[in-house]
Amino acid sequence: MLETLTLNNVYLWLILLVVMIAIEIATMGLTTIWFAAGALIALIVALAGGNLVLQVAFFIGVSVCLLYFTRPWAMRFFNRDRIRTNADMLIGKKGIVLTDISNLEGTGMINVGGQEWTARSNEDDTVIPAGRVVTVIAIAGVKAIVDARSAEDGTEQTQGSTGDVQPETVNTNEEGM
Repeated sequence: MLETLTLNNVYLWLILLVVMIAIEIATMGLTTIWFAAGALIALIVALAGGNLVLQVAFFIGVSVCLLYFTRPWAMRFFNRDRIRTNADMLIGKKGIVLTDISNLEGTGMINVGGQEWTARSNEDDTVIPAGRVVTVIAIAGVKAIVDARSAEDGTEQTQGSTGDVQPETVNTNEEGM
């Protein structure tokens, strides 16, 4: 009876391991692979004769630890060659406010790079009037998040090679243009 229960546990962890790997291959989300590793450790514990409570404890412990500690590193490693979209290219660009931007009222449009975008301010209590120059600091879905301060103080937000937004001084001298 005990050998049958242990053998059933081995099959359980083996099936779970295969299912988790199949899900990871299908989704490529770097989430279920850590549970597959947990199932592999639980399978080894089952083969060594550990009881079901110990197997489950190893499965949960290993899965959670790997998910928490290694997934962020793996995501950075695998996403470092991510191709920026057209929307990402707008970050750091200046635009003109077409209609007043008010987060409270949920209104605002800007023209940046010849395209009209729904816009929201990065400060909730600020209304940015039409005609003002703003800088796009982020894209949230289909909305451009803008900052009016960086556009008025002569700096422009540019995105560095690491993906962080850094201020860069803009030459406002019009000679030579």
